[in-house]
Amino acid sequence: MADKEKKSLADLAKLTAEPEAPAAEAPAAEAAEGTETAEAAEAPAETVEATEAPEAPASAEAAPARDDRDGRGRREKPEDENKDGVLTQGPQIQAILREQQLDKQGRAYATGRRKDAVARVWLKPGTGKITVNGRDQEVYFARPTLRLVINQVFDIADRKGQYDVIATVSGGGLSGQAGAVRHGISTALTRYEPALRTTVKREGFLTRDPRVVERKKYGKAKARRSFQFSKR
Repeated sequence: MADKEKKSLADLAKLTAEPEAPAAEAPAAEAAEGTETAEAAEAPAETVEATEAPEAPASAEAAPARDDRDGRGRREKPEDENKDGVLTQGPQIQAILREQQLDKQGRAYATGRRKDAVARVWLKPGTGKITVNGRDQEVYFARPTLRLVINQVFDIADRKGQYDVIATVSGGGLSGQAGAVRHGISTALTRYEPALRTTVKREGFLTRDPRVVERKKYGKAKARRSFQFSKR
């Protein structure tokens, strides 16, 4: 009886014991196999890189690195750069000159505008005589400032006393008419000498001045001027 009881207790202990997890060993084994295969795959790549990488020549190691900075750490500008960092040498874009535009009498014609004034200008080589509406410029534009405005173009182009100008102007006042004549002279001069276009345009003489008088508004004395206010 005692032996039977011992066997039954042993059988009961086997049944109640927790079963071992064989599945845990399987992923570990698979992971170990995966690392082995990855190492095997990486090994040929390393050997290929080692064989493909050429050896650096000794001269490259000996060559000193180029340093284009001065003693204070600022980069030295090349000789072919200006103050704005633009290259002044090498292939440059050349400006295309326009053709000379003359009429049958060898004159250059242009129209100038300023405010409400419109001027028609004819320009030809001469002694510097300027005629406006059949009168000399000193008679038509009595104020020296207006004559100065007309001759500004010849001053900046260094052509003073080399061209005769015949102009007819209408509309506006004397100040607007002087600006219109200058605008016409500028355009006519560039049509007679296309090489001067850059010089004249840089000063803004080829641009039509769009400023005009502001219109009067209803309920106001002028464009913005209000009527005087009186409390009592």
